[in-house]
Amino acid sequence: MFVLIIGGGKVGVNVARNLLQMGHEVVLVEQRKYRYEWLLEEFEEKLFRGDGTEIWVLEKVGISRADMVVTVTGDDEDNLIIAQIAKFKYGVPKVVARVNNPFNQPTFDLLGVDATVCATTALLSMIRHELPVHKFVHLLSLRKENIEVVELEVGETSAFAHKRVGEISLPDGVLLSAVLRGGTSILARSAVEILPGDYVLCLIEPGKETELISVFMPEESAEKVRGESELDVSEG
Repeated sequence: MFVLIIGGGKVGVNVARNLLQMGHEVVLVEQRKYRYEWLLEEFEEKLFRGDGTEIWVLEKVGISRADMVVTVTGDDEDNLIIAQIAKFKYGVPKVVARVNNPFNQPTFDLLGVDATVCATTALLSMIRHELPVHKFVHLLSLRKENIEVVELEVGETSAFAHKRVGEISLPDGVLLSAVLRGGTSILARSAVEILPGDYVLCLIEPGKETELISVFMPEESAEKVRGESELDVSEG
């Protein structure tokens, strides 16, 4: 597989190294002179200096035959431009883009980028997961697969407390996949009893969060629970 990587920072370099170790063909594009010179000894002919937003640069490094483009510069506007060029002008089958500011995520989604990676959002989700008390946490989005992964706390008054997995009724588009208890995970088989203090992992279709919370925590305001769990992605 031929992978074109735009951005020779730490992320781009590590992706390139790993793909090369797996036997893939890689070209790494880096615009900054000092960074290019620093990487040249390691990557040699696999490295190209240029601005990845410029058509001639992309054509020079072979975008027309790329199986995948990975754009991981430190500038969201550049990543978005490169992703659009790759996807819509050259028809690259797979395009992966880095999102530096979570505020920009909806724009990448709207323009149909195949996959995005936002370290800030992932980190904040993990921090919320590790906090002592959290009623609802959105852990992961698999946009291409149209699946979300969420975690919910089982309180004493939860509708699921002291029930077995096989006894509970979930909304359509929701699958209870695991029960987290005492730092370990238990696959959600029918005979597993859900206890207060547990956390459950659910796979859900996008847009099912409010319905799931309403069923899981009928005594709570679903909108309030969701509001308390929202990541702050305000600009700045």
